[in-house]
Amino acid sequence: MKTLLALLGTELPLIQAPMAGVQGSALAIAVSNAGGLGSLPGAMLSADALQLELAALRRGTDRPWNVNFFCHTPPVPDPAREARWRETLAPFYAEAGLDITAAPAGAGRVPFSHAVADVIEPFRPPVLSFHFGLPAADLLARVKSWGSVVLSSATTVDEARWLVAHGVDAVIAQGLEAGGHRGMFLTDELTTQLGTFALLPQIVAAVEVPVIAAGGIADAAGVTAAMALGAAGVQVGTAFLCCPEASTSTLHRTALQSDSARHTALTNVFTGRPARGIVNRVMRELGPLSPAAPAFPLATAAIAPLRAHFEALGSGDFSPLWAGQNASRCRAIPAAELTRQLARGFACLL
Repeated sequence: MKTLLALLGTELPLIQAPMAGVQGSALAIAVSNAGGLGSLPGAMLSADALQLELAALRRGTDRPWNVNFFCHTPPVPDPAREARWRETLAPFYAEAGLDITAAPAGAGRVPFSHAVADVIEPFRPPVLSFHFGLPAADLLARVKSWGSVVLSSATTVDEARWLVAHGVDAVIAQGLEAGGHRGMFLTDELTTQLGTFALLPQIVAAVEVPVIAAGGIADAAGVTAAMALGAAGVQVGTAFLCCPEASTSTLHRTALQSDSARHTALTNVFTGRPARGIVNRVMRELGPLSPAAPAFPLATAAIAPLRAHFEALGSGDFSPLWAGQNASRCRAIPAAELTRQLARGFACLL
């Protein structure tokens, strides 16, 4: 079995988690240049925007980097469920003085496809990572033909075994502490989800590829703990959100550095799929897991005007303030400095 460093070609077995909506290529470049694997979230980018960001990555670093995409199956729109969702949101629209009949519809996030592969093929990304499983076999074969290393997230042992059986080079063991969307794809049952340090050794024992620990790791001590439990490397997200290279909004940064960040929960009210964020008003009043929310990613459209309205008033009450359970090390320091601090956790292991 190849080591993770041999697979990635990096100095450190450290991956900066791809975080859609709060970062672009600048953060990825900074982490890659500091010896880790910087990641670009591609799931919410248009073809033109993706091409621009990939060009920026190529200009900004000669080190390996990663591009991340979603592999969800687009849901069939359900008019009755959409109507129920809008009825649920109607009191908030009335409070804001907004017309709910003018609210948009649509997905906003699309899965990885041959059309997306056409955009990225000229760049031949050193690493591609996926969330919610893997693309179809022919698409995965196309990616591998470029020489790209393939990673994907597993939230259970069964998912890890499935990923290995379908061709991943390494598995990201995503613990329940992790911020943002759960990568679960074989089940919707949240009771199957384990904390990082319970999940990690089980996946390590179950598969014959490198396993990357993710969720709740925010400092060198966390890195050392993950490596002691058999991780080949770590993936860190929330700790990078306040770095100057991230595009995290002022509202989000303020929440991350406040006492509010100590209370996070899984919620489906922003996208229709469980994701961990700082608890705010809409999460408290609707759930945080609402049975009315349409399937991922269809819930996003109707809540978007509320988010825009309240953010303009300086409020994050209707914003997805994604964060993991350990935001204690989320500080406004350069990404390269944070990478070096995290690297101390590998000191006795490399």
